[in-house]
Amino acid sequence: MKVILLENVPSLGKAGDLVKVSDGYGRNYLIPQKKAMVATEKSVKVIEHQKRLVQQRMDKTKKDAEKLGRQIESLSCTFAKTVGESGKLFGSVTSMDVENYLKENGIEVDRKKIALEEPIKNLGMFTVPIKLHPEVTTHLKVWVVQE
Repeated sequence: MKVILLENVPSLGKAGDLVKVSDGYGRNYLIPQKKAMVATEKSVKVIEHQKRLVQQRMDKTKKDAEKLGRQIESLSCTFAKTVGESGKLFGSVTSMDVENYLKENGIEVDRKKIALEEPIKNLGMFTVPIKLHPEVTTHLKVWVVQE
């Protein structure tokens, strides 16, 4: 019996896959549990159409993320902070500061996407990775200078 999986089933496949299973497994477990549906010509065409729509949507979001990434890479931000005698900052530059800088420049990025492992506490030039999409990561140059 051929079925189309409606959700991920371990050791069988992912949602949307067309798989061949034994009649009893499909009829007694997968279909009643709403984990699969019988693969007819019509249902196969519907699933393929839905897959194409999802793929187009994912491609569009990736292109938008790449465009935003190029826009971010063209920026270079500078933070002026007070410094102690040993060259350490009073306070630090955090992902929240980077998010506010990007907002001032008209770029909306969620703070959770800014992959700053720990706050910047020294003077100098740093590159901050920003994960815009699972496949798109851009880098922002951050300069920390003495006030």
